[in-house]
Amino acid sequence: MFKPKVIYYEKDIVNYELGKELMEKYKEVPKIEIENHNNIEEMRKKSNKEFIDMKRNLIIGIRKTHKFVENHKTSDYLVPYTSSGCTAACMYCYLVCNYNKCSYLRLFVNREQMLDKIIKTSEKSEKELTFEIGSNSDLVLENSITKNLVWTIENFKDTKKGRLTFPTKFDMVDDILVLNHKGKVTVRMSVNPDYIINRVEFGTSRLDARINAINKLKEAGYNVGILIAPVIMVENWKELYLELIKILDSKLSKKAKKDAFFEIIFMTYSYVHTKINEEAFSNAINLYNKDIMRGGGRGKYRYKEEYKKDGEMFFRKQMNKYFPNNKIEYIV
Repeated sequence: MFKPKVIYYEKDIVNYELGKELMEKYKEVPKIEIENHNNIEEMRKKSNKEFIDMKRNLIIGIRKTHKFVENHKTSDYLVPYTSSGCTAACMYCYLVCNYNKCSYLRLFVNREQMLDKIIKTSEKSEKELTFEIGSNSDLVLENSITKNLVWTIENFKDTKKGRLTFPTKFDMVDDILVLNHKGKVTVRMSVNPDYIINRVEFGTSRLDARINAINKLKEAGYNVGILIAPVIMVENWKELYLELIKILDSKLSKKAKKDAFFEIIFMTYSYVHTKINEEAFSNAINLYNKDIMRGGGRGKYRYKEEYKKDGEMFFRKQMNKYFPNNKIEYIV
């Protein structure tokens, strides 16, 4: 269970039910009042080597930005929701490109306002809309602190239209298994080989725990997706990911295997990641490989097209062998 070292908070959070609950829950934790969760001067002065220590802080504020971003993958919109950042420390996380603003966990207490906009948008639409509510954080992890995921599902289930979806790397799903979600929620579990999880995805659930969570979610009637993401081309990556696919084939329940869909995403890395990881994780593996990566704009690195195409062929072949009846939504 996450226990923050220090809480940074906006004073107006006590005007919200969740704000009051969190201040009471962490009444023994030292607190620092801030003007804006988006601009904490003390954090901006931190060095890269303090990255992990920054993860021990918790920021509580009010979300001011509510702009929906169109999406064309497994949802219609990416929605700013109840949290941003995470307590885990995945070495490739896209949020850490602004590490002194986004790496640590920020909780937003005006959940009623955010969910109300989702519901109104869905009910005004002529077609059924799906809202991605977990693109900026991990809601299963957040739920262990706020119970916001339980609150969200309970307050969304009776809407006339709309669906919710979110990804996770955590297995703490028991709180939502007993809910009557009415089939309106899709949980997408991100998986990677144990080798990658243990060396790159620090602070997340182990592979077996994630697979067990998938099976429990499916048994509870949730729609389930599986992200093989991000695919990282370490030296023996094909052997690692083939073993992962075999493990999924053998350990997923019949219900989970019957209609789970897949998303496969190759890693995007960056110059910022490289600098942070060199100082914060001095003994960790190096994810940057100049021989197979290319610049992708704004300091980002992507796998060269020939390696990515080879990777896509590999996954399509193996998925066709072990999961021939399951849809691959996309490979990117």
